[in-house]
Amino acid sequence: MKAAMKLLVIGHLCIDVAHPRSGVHESQVEPPPGDGALPVGECWGGIANAIATLGSLAAKGDVVIPVCGAGRDDLEAFRSWLAQFPAVDPGAVFSLDLPTNRMHVYEQDGGTRVACTRDISPPIPYERIRKVLAVDGIVINMVSGADITIETLDNIRMDIRGKSVAVHLDYHHLTTGINEKNERFRRPLPDWRRWAFMNTSVQCNESEIAGLALERLTEEQTAGHFLTLGVKGVVVTRGAKGVTLYTSEHKKVIRHDVAGLPVQTDSDVTGLGDVFGAAFLRSFAAGTELAGSAVYANGIAAQAATLPRAKRAGYFQFQ
Repeated sequence: MKAAMKLLVIGHLCIDVAHPRSGVHESQVEPPPGDGALPVGECWGGIANAIATLGSLAAKGDVVIPVCGAGRDDLEAFRSWLAQFPAVDPGAVFSLDLPTNRMHVYEQDGGTRVACTRDISPPIPYERIRKVLAVDGIVINMVSGADITIETLDNIRMDIRGKSVAVHLDYHHLTTGINEKNERFRRPLPDWRRWAFMNTSVQCNESEIAGLALERLTEEQTAGHFLTLGVKGVVVTRGAKGVTLYTSEHKKVIRHDVAGLPVQTDSDVTGLGDVFGAAFLRSFAAGTELAGSAVYANGIAAQAATLPRAKRAGYFQFQ
Protein backbone atom coordinates (compact mmCIF):
# COMPACT_ATOMS: atom_id res chain seq x y z
CA MET A 1 0.00 0.00 0.00
CA LYS A 2 1.39 3.40 -0.95
CA ALA A 3 2.61 5.50 1.98
CA ALA A 4 1.43 8.84 0.60
CA MET A 5 -0.76 9.67 -2.36
CA LYS A 6 -1.95 12.61 -4.38
CA LEU A 7 -5.61 12.37 -5.43
CA LEU A 8 -7.57 14.63 -7.78
CA VAL A 9 -11.31 15.24 -7.39
CA ILE A 10 -13.21 16.71 -10.36
CA GLY A 11 -16.86 17.76 -10.42
CA HIS A 12 -19.33 20.51 -9.73
CA LEU A 13 -19.80 21.90 -6.26
CA CYS A 14 -23.43 21.94 -5.20
CA ILE A 15 -25.47 23.37 -2.37
CA ASP A 16 -28.20 20.88 -1.46
CA VAL A 17 -31.42 22.49 -0.26
CA ALA A 18 -33.76 20.15 1.64
CA HIS A 19 -37.52 20.59 1.54
CA PRO A 20 -38.97 18.13 4.10
CA ARG A 21 -42.62 17.26 3.65
CA SER A 22 -43.20 17.65 7.38
CA GLY A 23 -41.31 17.85 10.64
CA VAL A 24 -37.97 19.47 11.36
CA HIS A 25 -34.93 19.17 9.13
CA GLU A 26 -31.91 17.58 10.85
CA SER A 27 -29.82 20.74 10.41
CA GLN A 28 -32.36 22.67 12.48
CA VAL A 29 -31.75 20.34 15.40
CA GLU A 30 -27.98 20.47 15.22
CA PRO A 31 -26.58 22.92 12.67
CA PRO A 32 -23.09 22.29 11.31
CA PRO A 33 -20.37 23.75 13.53
CA GLY A 34 -17.56 26.11 12.63
CA ASP A 35 -16.68 28.14 9.59
CA GLY A 36 -18.20 27.35 6.22
CA ALA A 37 -21.65 26.63 7.70
CA LEU A 38 -24.64 27.26 5.45
CA PRO A 39 -28.16 28.40 6.40
CA VAL A 40 -30.62 25.99 8.00
CA GLY A 41 -31.76 23.31 5.53
CA GLU A 42 -28.73 23.73 3.24
CA CYS A 43 -25.45 21.82 3.13
CA TRP A 44 -22.45 21.50 0.87
CA GLY A 45 -23.14 18.77 -1.67
CA GLY A 46 -22.12 17.50 -5.07
CA ILE A 47 -18.35 17.07 -5.27
CA ALA A 48 -18.09 18.24 -1.63
CA ASN A 49 -19.18 14.73 -0.58
CA ALA A 50 -16.17 13.18 -2.32
CA ILE A 51 -13.81 15.87 -1.03
CA ALA A 52 -15.00 15.34 2.56
CA THR A 53 -14.57 11.59 2.23
CA LEU A 54 -11.04 11.75 0.85
CA GLY A 55 -10.09 14.51 3.27
CA SER A 56 -11.34 12.41 6.18
CA LEU A 57 -9.68 9.19 4.99
CA ALA A 58 -6.35 10.81 4.19
CA ALA A 59 -3.24 9.11 5.51
CA LYS A 60 -0.15 11.04 6.58
CA GLY A 61 1.37 12.80 3.60
CA ASP A 62 -1.70 12.48 1.35
CA VAL A 63 -2.78 15.44 -0.74
CA VAL A 64 -6.35 15.84 -2.03
CA ILE A 65 -6.82 18.37 -4.83
CA PRO A 66 -10.39 19.42 -5.67
CA VAL A 67 -11.00 21.09 -9.03
CA CYS A 68 -14.33 22.87 -8.84
CA GLY A 69 -15.85 26.32 -8.93
CA ALA A 70 -17.87 28.14 -6.28
CA GLY A 71 -20.07 31.16 -6.82
CA ARG A 72 -18.36 34.38 -5.85
CA ASP A 73 -20.70 34.85 -2.89
CA ASP A 74 -19.95 31.33 -1.59
CA LEU A 75 -16.23 31.03 -2.31
CA GLU A 76 -14.95 32.27 1.06
CA ALA A 77 -17.37 30.06 3.01
CA PHE A 78 -16.45 27.03 0.92
CA ARG A 79 -12.73 27.60 1.42
CA SER A 80 -13.37 27.89 5.16
CA TRP A 81 -15.22 24.57 5.07
CA LEU A 82 -12.31 22.95 3.20
CA ALA A 83 -9.88 24.16 5.86
CA GLN A 84 -11.06 21.47 8.30
CA PHE A 85 -9.31 18.87 6.11
CA PRO A 86 -5.51 19.31 6.46
CA ALA A 87 -4.85 17.09 3.42
CA VAL A 88 -6.97 19.20 1.06
CA ASP A 89 -5.09 21.63 -1.16
CA PRO A 90 -7.65 24.29 -2.24
CA GLY A 91 -5.39 25.86 -4.84
CA ALA A 92 -7.43 24.62 -7.82
CA VAL A 93 -10.79 25.85 -6.44
CA PHE A 94 -11.88 28.85 -8.47
CA SER A 95 -14.48 31.60 -8.41
CA LEU A 96 -17.55 31.54 -10.66
CA ASP A 97 -19.36 34.59 -11.98
CA LEU A 98 -22.59 32.57 -11.74
CA PRO A 99 -24.21 31.32 -8.51
CA THR A 100 -23.13 27.96 -7.07
CA ASN A 101 -25.23 25.02 -8.31
CA ARG A 102 -28.24 24.41 -6.10
CA MET A 103 -30.09 21.12 -5.89
CA HIS A 104 -33.54 21.39 -4.33
CA VAL A 105 -34.77 18.05 -2.98
CA TYR A 106 -38.50 17.77 -2.25
CA GLU A 107 -39.74 14.89 -0.13
CA GLN A 108 -42.91 13.19 -1.38
CA ASP A 109 -45.44 10.78 0.09
CA GLY A 110 -44.06 7.27 0.47
CA GLY A 111 -40.49 8.44 0.96
CA THR A 112 -39.76 9.31 -2.68
CA ARG A 113 -37.95 12.52 -3.56
CA VAL A 114 -38.02 14.90 -6.50
CA ALA A 115 -34.80 16.73 -7.34
CA CYS A 116 -34.90 20.12 -9.05
CA THR A 117 -31.73 21.75 -10.33
CA ARG A 118 -30.94 25.44 -10.33
CA ASP A 119 -27.96 27.42 -11.62
CA ILE A 120 -25.90 24.68 -13.29
CA SER A 121 -22.32 25.89 -13.67
CA PRO A 122 -20.49 25.76 -17.01
CA PRO A 123 -18.16 22.79 -17.59
CA ILE A 124 -14.83 22.96 -15.79
CA PRO A 125 -12.21 24.16 -18.31
CA TYR A 126 -9.57 21.60 -19.21
CA GLU A 127 -6.77 24.10 -18.55
CA ARG A 128 -7.70 24.15 -14.86
CA ILE A 129 -7.43 20.35 -14.72
CA ARG A 130 -4.31 19.98 -16.88
CA LYS A 131 -2.18 21.88 -14.34
CA VAL A 132 -2.81 19.33 -11.57
CA LEU A 133 -2.75 15.98 -13.40
CA ALA A 134 0.47 14.71 -11.76
CA VAL A 135 -1.47 12.47 -9.35
CA ASP A 136 -1.96 8.82 -8.33
CA GLY A 137 -5.74 8.72 -8.73
CA ILE A 138 -8.65 10.74 -10.08
CA VAL A 139 -12.31 10.77 -9.09
CA ILE A 140 -14.59 12.27 -11.74
CA ASN A 141 -18.14 12.63 -10.45
CA MET A 142 -20.69 13.95 -12.93
CA VAL A 143 -22.66 15.70 -10.21
CA SER A 144 -24.62 17.93 -12.58
CA GLY A 145 -24.01 16.02 -15.81
CA ALA A 146 -22.25 19.11 -17.21
CA ASP A 147 -19.20 19.00 -14.93
CA ILE A 148 -16.77 18.37 -17.78
CA THR A 149 -17.18 17.80 -21.50
CA ILE A 150 -16.34 14.52 -23.20
CA GLU A 151 -13.54 16.37 -25.00
CA THR A 152 -12.03 17.32 -21.63
CA LEU A 153 -12.20 13.69 -20.53
CA ASP A 154 -10.46 12.69 -23.77
CA ASN A 155 -7.71 15.22 -23.02
CA ILE A 156 -7.28 13.87 -19.49
CA ARG A 157 -6.95 10.34 -20.86
CA MET A 158 -4.35 11.46 -23.40
CA ASP A 159 -2.31 13.30 -20.76
CA ILE A 160 -2.18 10.38 -18.29
CA ARG A 161 -1.80 7.64 -20.92
CA GLY A 162 0.99 5.26 -19.98
CA LYS A 163 1.07 6.48 -16.39
CA SER A 164 -0.13 4.55 -13.34
CA VAL A 165 -3.13 6.77 -12.61
CA ALA A 166 -6.39 5.16 -11.46
CA VAL A 167 -9.47 6.95 -12.85
CA HIS A 168 -12.93 6.35 -11.38
CA LEU A 169 -15.91 7.87 -13.26
CA ASP A 170 -19.31 8.13 -11.59
CA TYR A 171 -21.91 8.58 -14.35
CA HIS A 172 -24.36 10.17 -11.89
CA HIS A 173 -26.35 12.90 -13.71
CA LEU A 174 -24.94 12.08 -17.13
CA THR A 175 -27.90 9.68 -17.07
CA THR A 176 -30.57 12.36 -16.54
CA GLY A 177 -32.06 15.29 -18.36
CA ILE A 178 -33.85 18.37 -16.99
CA ASN A 179 -37.45 19.16 -17.95
CA GLU A 180 -39.22 22.53 -18.17
CA LYS A 181 -39.89 22.40 -14.41
CA ASN A 182 -36.17 21.96 -13.71
CA GLU A 183 -36.88 18.38 -12.55
CA ARG A 184 -34.42 15.59 -13.25
CA PHE A 185 -35.65 12.67 -15.35
CA ARG A 186 -33.96 9.46 -16.46
CA ARG A 187 -32.97 9.15 -20.11
CA PRO A 188 -30.45 7.13 -22.17
CA LEU A 189 -26.97 8.46 -22.88
CA PRO A 190 -26.09 7.93 -26.57
CA ASP A 191 -22.31 8.15 -26.09
CA TRP A 192 -22.12 6.18 -22.82
CA ARG A 193 -19.38 3.95 -24.22
CA ARG A 194 -17.13 6.88 -25.10
CA TRP A 195 -17.41 8.22 -21.54
CA ALA A 196 -16.24 4.86 -20.20
CA PHE A 197 -13.32 4.29 -22.55
CA MET A 198 -10.04 3.47 -20.74
CA ASN A 199 -11.24 4.56 -17.29
CA THR A 200 -10.03 2.20 -14.58
CA SER A 201 -13.51 1.89 -13.10
CA VAL A 202 -16.99 3.27 -13.63
CA GLN A 203 -19.94 3.62 -11.26
CA CYS A 204 -23.71 3.72 -11.66
CA ASN A 205 -26.59 2.99 -9.34
CA GLU A 206 -29.25 0.45 -10.31
CA SER A 207 -31.50 2.98 -12.05
CA GLU A 208 -28.65 4.65 -13.88
CA ILE A 209 -27.22 1.50 -15.43
CA ALA A 210 -30.70 0.15 -16.30
CA GLY A 211 -31.49 3.21 -18.43
CA LEU A 212 -28.01 3.98 -19.74
CA ALA A 213 -28.11 2.40 -23.20
CA LEU A 214 -30.45 3.24 -26.06
CA GLU A 215 -30.90 -0.46 -26.71
CA ARG A 216 -32.47 -2.82 -24.17
CA LEU A 217 -29.61 -4.46 -22.29
CA THR A 218 -29.49 -6.38 -19.06
CA GLU A 219 -27.24 -5.05 -16.31
CA GLU A 220 -24.71 -7.81 -16.97
CA GLN A 221 -24.74 -7.07 -20.72
CA THR A 222 -24.08 -3.38 -20.06
CA ALA A 223 -21.26 -4.29 -17.69
CA GLY A 224 -19.86 -6.58 -20.36
CA HIS A 225 -19.76 -3.71 -22.85
CA PHE A 226 -17.93 -1.55 -20.30
CA LEU A 227 -15.34 -4.25 -19.75
CA THR A 228 -14.46 -4.38 -23.46
CA LEU A 229 -13.51 -0.68 -23.35
CA GLY A 230 -10.46 -0.97 -21.12
CA VAL A 231 -12.52 -0.63 -17.93
CA LYS A 232 -11.28 -2.99 -15.19
CA GLY A 233 -14.22 -2.70 -12.80
CA VAL A 234 -17.91 -1.77 -13.11
CA VAL A 235 -19.57 -0.79 -9.84
CA VAL A 236 -23.35 -0.85 -9.38
CA THR A 237 -24.48 0.63 -6.07
CA ARG A 238 -27.73 -0.65 -4.57
CA GLY A 239 -28.24 1.48 -1.46
CA ALA A 240 -29.04 -0.57 1.63
CA LYS A 241 -28.75 -3.76 -0.48
CA GLY A 242 -25.03 -3.26 -0.98
CA VAL A 243 -23.06 -3.14 -4.21
CA THR A 244 -22.12 -5.30 -7.18
CA LEU A 245 -18.72 -5.24 -8.85
CA TYR A 246 -18.29 -6.67 -12.35
CA THR A 247 -14.83 -7.63 -13.59
CA SER A 248 -13.53 -9.66 -16.52
CA GLU A 249 -11.54 -12.87 -16.30
CA HIS A 250 -10.48 -14.61 -19.51
CA LYS A 251 -13.10 -12.55 -21.41
CA LYS A 252 -15.85 -13.75 -19.08
CA VAL A 253 -17.89 -11.30 -16.96
CA ILE A 254 -17.49 -12.10 -13.26
CA ARG A 255 -20.00 -10.77 -10.74
CA HIS A 256 -18.96 -9.96 -7.16
CA ASP A 257 -21.84 -9.10 -4.80
CA VAL A 258 -21.14 -7.22 -1.57
CA ALA A 259 -24.06 -7.37 0.85
CA GLY A 260 -25.39 -4.23 2.48
CA LEU A 261 -24.45 -3.78 6.12
CA PRO A 262 -27.25 -3.51 8.68
CA VAL A 263 -27.42 0.08 9.87
CA GLN A 264 -30.08 2.11 11.60
CA THR A 265 -30.50 5.59 10.24
CA ASP A 266 -33.05 8.35 9.93
CA SER A 267 -30.50 10.58 8.23
CA ASP A 268 -30.62 12.02 4.74
CA VAL A 269 -28.97 9.42 2.46
CA THR A 270 -28.10 11.98 -0.23
CA GLY A 271 -24.46 11.72 -1.22
CA LEU A 272 -23.74 8.19 0.01
CA GLY A 273 -22.94 7.06 -3.55
CA ASP A 274 -20.40 9.88 -3.70
CA VAL A 275 -18.90 8.68 -0.42
CA PHE A 276 -18.66 5.16 -1.85
CA GLY A 277 -16.98 6.25 -5.08
CA ALA A 278 -14.34 8.35 -3.34
CA ALA A 279 -13.54 5.62 -0.82
CA PHE A 280 -13.37 3.02 -3.62
CA LEU A 281 -10.88 5.07 -5.63
CA ARG A 282 -8.79 5.84 -2.53
CA SER A 283 -8.56 2.17 -1.63
CA PHE A 284 -7.77 0.94 -5.15
CA ALA A 285 -5.19 3.64 -5.85
CA ALA A 286 -3.50 2.73 -2.55
CA GLY A 287 -2.95 -0.82 -3.78
CA THR A 288 -6.03 -2.82 -2.77
CA GLU A 289 -7.54 -4.97 -5.53
CA LEU A 290 -10.95 -4.08 -6.94
CA ALA A 291 -13.07 -6.53 -4.95
CA GLY A 292 -11.42 -5.53 -1.69
CA SER A 293 -11.93 -1.87 -2.53
CA ALA A 294 -15.64 -2.51 -3.09
CA VAL A 295 -15.93 -4.17 0.33
CA TYR A 296 -14.03 -1.31 1.97
CA ALA A 297 -16.06 1.44 0.30
CA ASN A 298 -19.31 -0.36 1.12
CA GLY A 299 -18.32 -0.26 4.78
CA ILE A 300 -17.41 3.43 4.66
CA ALA A 301 -20.73 4.33 3.02
CA ALA A 302 -22.58 2.29 5.66
CA GLN A 303 -20.79 4.18 8.43
CA ALA A 304 -21.67 7.47 6.79
CA ALA A 305 -25.33 6.45 6.61
CA THR A 306 -25.56 6.32 10.40
CA LEU A 307 -24.66 10.01 10.77
CA PRO A 308 -26.40 13.29 9.91
CA ARG A 309 -24.78 14.80 6.85
CA ALA A 310 -23.39 17.68 8.90
CA LYS A 311 -21.42 15.21 11.05
CA ARG A 312 -19.98 12.95 8.33
CA ALA A 313 -16.89 15.03 7.66
CA GLY A 314 -13.94 13.97 9.78
CA TYR A 315 -15.59 10.74 10.96
CA PHE A 316 -13.54 8.21 9.03
CA GLN A 317 -10.02 6.97 9.57
CA PHE A 318 -8.27 5.21 6.70
CA GLN A 319 -6.98 1.73 7.49
